[in-house]
Amino acid sequence: MRLVAKERAQRRRGRLSVAADKGYVTATFVAGVRKLGATAHVAAKKRGSAIDGRTTRHPGYTVSLRRRKLIEEGFGWMKTVGGLRKLRHRGQARVAVIFTFTCAAYNLVRLQTLLAEPALV
Repeated sequence: MRLVAKERAQRRRGRLSVAADKGYVTATFVAGVRKLGATAHVAAKKRGSAIDGRTTRHPGYTVSLRRRKLIEEGFGWMKTVGGLRKLRHRGQARVAVIFTFTCAAYNLVRLQTLLAEPALV
């Protein structure tokens, strides 16, 4: 990571954070992120997690987990409904077109939910 980008992010939001999947909840990854002066927002495993109370007690960690779920929902939809789990095309250009088309379709599906009138309860 470039130092300039790191300084810019710290001025904007305070402390820099790095989000990752459960596969990155190793002691070496978390120690490396902390050495860079950032907070590792990695989904903690139930047993033997390298993420301790220093990270999980902050409200930003909870927000990070919720945001990650929102992002993962989109990729899950693209893999199951959009057909990106097993592509039928080869080549970087063709895959890029299929990926862009699938992302646009997901945005249209989400737009329907975002523009819907809230139900009065």
